[in-house]
Amino acid sequence: MSSESSNGSSGLGDTGTVVLENKPDIKEPPMYQVILLNDDFTPMEFVVYILQSIFGYEHEKSTQIMLAVHTKGKGVCGIFPKEIAEMKSHEINEMAKAHEHPLISEIEPLTD
Repeated sequence: MSSESSNGSSGLGDTGTVVLENKPDIKEPPMYQVILLNDDFTPMEFVVYILQSIFGYEHEKSTQIMLAVHTKGKGVCGIFPKEIAEMKSHEINEMAKAHEHPLISEIEPLTD
């Protein structure tokens, strides 16, 4: 039996052509803001609790965001890729519903 490969070449010293593909352009995913909407019934302490438990903010930062929501009518809780923003908004809405509060959040695309 011969040590040559089926194409008649031993494989030693073969020169081949290597084609390098361009690196694919990787785009950052579009980002979305989680927006908390003010209402006249949800206790401020509950909003602070939501911000701490879902977003992991310290008490002081949670209080700042809650006061912005209270005074401006709405406020940004965080900025995330769409799926994460949707999940966090859903968590807020479900937690508020479970505690019988009318608090609502939504997501909006981040505009430059």
